[in-house]
Amino acid sequence: FPPAVVEEPRRIIQSSNIADLDDSKWIEPTKDAGRQELEIKMGNEHIAFTVAEIGSLVDVAKSVDPEGLRVFYYLTQDLRCLMFSLISLHFKIKPIP
Repeated sequence: FPPAVVEEPRRIIQSSNIADLDDSKWIEPTKDAGRQELEIKMGNEHIAFTVAEIGSLVDVAKSVDPEGLRVFYYLTQDLRCLMFSLISLHFKIKPIP
């Protein structure tokens, strides 16, 4: 990957300040409901978050820690959009003959 492609997710993660959050007050996943997990390894730092599946911002607003969960929600949305854009771009580019 070009350096800019690798640097962009790193920049998104660092600007979100997700490393300062604690998921202990977030909605615990159950056997019946889905779960969302995010694991980040950058340098010597390794953090992992687990939360029950978030359907919308209404779920975020109802939580005990809405501000922290909002950061998680938007970070995962941003990373998801970036990855889907890269995948889409990969299949749209036609090689030069």
